[in-house]
Amino acid sequence: MTKPPVRRRALDPFSAAEAAFKSATTPPAEPEAAPARKALPVTREPVSLRLDSDVLAHFQDEGPGWQDRINAALRKAAGL
Repeated sequence: MTKPPVRRRALDPFSAAEAAFKSATTPPAEPEAAPARKALPVTREPVSLRLDSDVLAHFQDEGPGWQDRINAALRKAAGL
């Protein structure tokens, strides 16, 4: 006579605890990726530039943002 197959419980206590831990520590699935943003057509590059001290002082006297003001003046001078 053959023995009937042994029925195992679906989850023993260790497996149940492990499943509960995984569900509690697994981050939620991220939503579908948003479409990639288009890069700005103009990028900035760091450069070293020698300016006359009075020109630099003129732009720095107005406070923060002096590099942006120099960039704007150069763009205007270049006709961009």
